[in-house]
Amino acid sequence: MGSKGEKKKAGRKKQVVERKKLTTGVYEKELFKLQVELCSLQEWVKHSGTRAIVIFEGRDAAGKGGVLKRITDRVSPRVFRLAALPAPSDREKTQFYGQRYIAHFPAAGEIVLFDRSWYNRAGIERVLGFCTEEEVERFFEQITLFENMVLASGIRLIKYWFEVSFEEQQRRFRGRMEDPTKHWKLSPTDLESQRLWYEYSRARDEMLSRTHTGTAPWYIVPSDDKKRARLNCISHLLAQFSYEKIPFEMPEMPKRKTKHAYDDQASLDGQNFVPEKY
Repeated sequence: MGSKGEKKKAGRKKQVVERKKLTTGVYEKELFKLQVELCSLQEWVKHSGTRAIVIFEGRDAAGKGGVLKRITDRVSPRVFRLAALPAPSDREKTQFYGQRYIAHFPAAGEIVLFDRSWYNRAGIERVLGFCTEEEVERFFEQITLFENMVLASGIRLIKYWFEVSFEEQQRRFRGRMEDPTKHWKLSPTDLESQRLWYEYSRARDEMLSRTHTGTAPWYIVPSDDKKRARLNCISHLLAQFSYEKIPFEMPEMPKRKTKHAYDDQASLDGQNFVPEKY
């Protein structure tokens, strides 16, 4: 007979498997409601001068990009700023490790969404050998101090880890191989995450264990079901802010001046127009 913990885990897995998928109609309806709330949050952030950083980490193809797209779909990129940094340049490799991220930190009235972050050091850089174990240990020794300094400056810090199963990650990779509109999403390092699955798991476990704190906790987002992961993450993100709805003052549509009226459409005759193929 298995232990109570094993039975509980098996029961949870069975529950996830048996859960019905959200229909497109239900998903889109709930997503729209959340996106309306994101717009309300946006106005409050601008009004209150709030500064926040939201970190999105996880395995390759875990769905980080999908939820970021839904968060930013209907809000201003000047308030919800997306930071997706490329691999560090030779110059950046000589800097203090967190330096290139600090350049993207929020000013008043901004929320910065990091699509991967300084936690690259504890994950992909470590597993693929892009840094030494000494550098990894130094990172762990310094990161809590670094994040406490961020929090002490008045910046909110929210950290999400997206967790996808081995089988679902493999399915998504195959989808990227077969769909020409998704080829750009596939890189050699992505496929290495299948071969080095358990190395990534061990790196994840140590990272979560050593960097989960009372002031900057990690929140795990199960992401095999993309639609539920998106809705759950956005709903949770909204709940992290005690925001109030800022009343919208309906402006009055101004009348067009007619003093200098002319046929402004006819004046375009002879210009180069895009062919109307559709």
